[in-house]
Amino acid sequence: MELNKLYAARFPERDLEAKDAIWKVLCERFFQNWVRESDAVLDLGAGYGEFLRHIRCASRIAVEINPESPAFMPEGTRLVAQPGWDLSEVAAGSVNVVFASNFFEHLPTKEKLLKTLGEVHRILVPEGRLLILQPNLAYLHGRFFDFLDHHLPLTHNSMIEALALSGFKIGRCFPRFLPFTTRSRMPQFPWLVRLYLLCPPAWRLLGKQMFILAQAVQGDS
Repeated sequence: MELNKLYAARFPERDLEAKDAIWKVLCERFFQNWVRESDAVLDLGAGYGEFLRHIRCASRIAVEINPESPAFMPEGTRLVAQPGWDLSEVAAGSVNVVFASNFFEHLPTKEKLLKTLGEVHRILVPEGRLLILQPNLAYLHGRFFDFLDHHLPLTHNSMIEALALSGFKIGRCFPRFLPFTTRSRMPQFPWLVRLYLLCPPAWRLLGKQMFILAQAVQGDS
């Protein structure tokens, strides 16, 4: 599949600025809670760099196979153009935080999911954090396959099971967090996004994506 053509059609240039503004709020008001400014951060499936552009950290690694993505990454980002189940270019125990937003559903099989999680565990420091934002099949009622490149359906329960098999412990799990896409009924203005994040009851109404914080358990894999 030609990812550059697919994503250019899915995310027209006119929409990227608004999408970036949403991610700025998400990073500052939510994800930064689990990222220290001294951390080395790896974004698994970095896309157009929205997370890496707005998260405060010491160093950034972008794992992405879309050939157009490097042009969007912040200065100083190390680029790894490999699939998630092959992170051999990244040293073991060299990353504090791995972020995976809307990534695991693109993997072809559950075997590749477990291999990817094994690679994530390998590159994380002991107790390193894996932050997952992921469509939750339990609440999508068929909409999961609205996107051509969605292959692997997961609920928060199956994701937790895969993490446990791969040597992770769960720190936080919100089965319902964000809406399915930025085109969903999520508030589109930054100030409304800030209000949404402060109102967990709204998550239970509009949330179709899970958020999971997992930590690498030392000695497991």
